[in-house]
Amino acid sequence: MEFPRQIGLSDDPVDNDMALESPLPQQHRVSQQWIVMHQSNAWQPPTDVFELDDRLVVMVEIAGMRDGEFNVALQERRLAISGTRQRSVREGLAYHQMEVRYGRFHTEIILPWPVERNQVSAIYRDGFLRVELPRARSQQVHIVDVDVENDGKHQSQ
Repeated sequence: MEFPRQIGLSDDPVDNDMALESPLPQQHRVSQQWIVMHQSNAWQPPTDVFELDDRLVVMVEIAGMRDGEFNVALQERRLAISGTRQRSVREGLAYHQMEVRYGRFHTEIILPWPVERNQVSAIYRDGFLRVELPRARSQQVHIVDVDVENDGKHQSQ
């Protein structure tokens, strides 16, 4: 009887690199409440997602880009960031090492809650795109004092 091969990391770093770059049609990475999605036909830039008291912040590392070479789109609770990083082509160039990714990139984040769409902001500086998505007012946590009645007497809590 033949058992299916178990997918995991081995002691060989070359095997690990191949396992991590599997050709799945779509990869998902889940972190608590949000999901980062990746399309396999495009490279995915390093992306950090973190939550502050009143907003979600998405940081995407896409150095070497210019205005108009990337797009930020928000549809419902899905934030999509995509674009194309162009490689400068020079005649007679012989590479000894190539690690920087070029071509089409794409990353999507499924937001954990609705956002104030008219207050979403994005800024590209020093190779990082920072998108701030304020939590919708209906989703913000509010602390309210409640009067508690105890044996006919009012107390404020």
